[in-house]
Amino acid sequence: MSRLSRTAAPLLALAALACAAAAPAAGPPAPSAARTDTTALRRTREGVMRGHAGVAGVSVANLKTGETLSIRGGETYPSASLIKVAILVALLDEVNKGSIRLDERIGMIARDRVGGSGVLKHMASGLNLTVEDAAWLMITLSDNTATNLLLDRLNIRTVWSKMEALGLPHTKIHSKTFLRATSVAMDSSVKYGLGVSTPDETTRLFTLLHQGRAVSPVMDSLALRMLRANQDANKLQRWLPDNVAAAHKTGDVDQARNDCGILYGAEAPVAVCVMTRENQDRSYMPDNPANLLIARIGREVFRHYNPATQLPPLPR
Repeated sequence: MSRLSRTAAPLLALAALACAAAAPAAGPPAPSAARTDTTALRRTREGVMRGHAGVAGVSVANLKTGETLSIRGGETYPSASLIKVAILVALLDEVNKGSIRLDERIGMIARDRVGGSGVLKHMASGLNLTVEDAAWLMITLSDNTATNLLLDRLNIRTVWSKMEALGLPHTKIHSKTFLRATSVAMDSSVKYGLGVSTPDETTRLFTLLHQGRAVSPVMDSLALRMLRANQDANKLQRWLPDNVAAAHKTGDVDQARNDCGILYGAEAPVAVCVMTRENQDRSYMPDNPANLLIARIGREVFRHYNPATQLPPLPR
């Protein structure tokens, strides 16, 4: 399905993205990089948010200049499968320490299979995967069974500790997927589901990956390769040219739709995170209003920082 193949007329008139100034930049700007004027974006963004039947938060970081923008980016949102980025980073940190090997085998039996996204739920008992196999499935297909196999090896609290060490205290996974009884924070599980994060913290995590500072340059490069192979292009990338690469992760539950990652523009790579909650439309159709809101934001953020790139026309 083409990124331009599905439309929703009410959202096509949305104005360009605008965000209020947020946290300090992750690092010093490049000496020759010019900062952009975000005044117009700031004015129009509030109108875009008010038009959405739900709560949306946006965080943006220009990875060339260090400029950051945010609106409701410090608030907490259900992460859904977006939390799998934190799991991946914690996993690769353990690999970097030598406590886990990418080529070590983890077996899957029938009781390991869980529902939702992924393909392992269809596979026969006795399948023998490597840790790296499971990581690729967790990120590219958001495979829930693969995620649980990794959490069996990794431990949920290890993910917490790694995120806290990176200065991301609100980014938490609560339990294995589809297994609420395994929660290590039941009250937060009831409120947020699988996990919780903020747009600002998730943008910061992608910024650290881009800088090679989340784990190590080698491990962060592997993480970004996996994230660039994500098969869900229905949100941030939806209305961008097909040749614009994105290292990103989505997450969907009934009242929340999220997509966060790096859009690689010729003029500037941009980390952008859009998280939503309390959405009135809970459908899982491609044209869910939250999906289209995220698509509009992705397009306008990319265009703002990469104005020389010709974008395809919006579908009618």
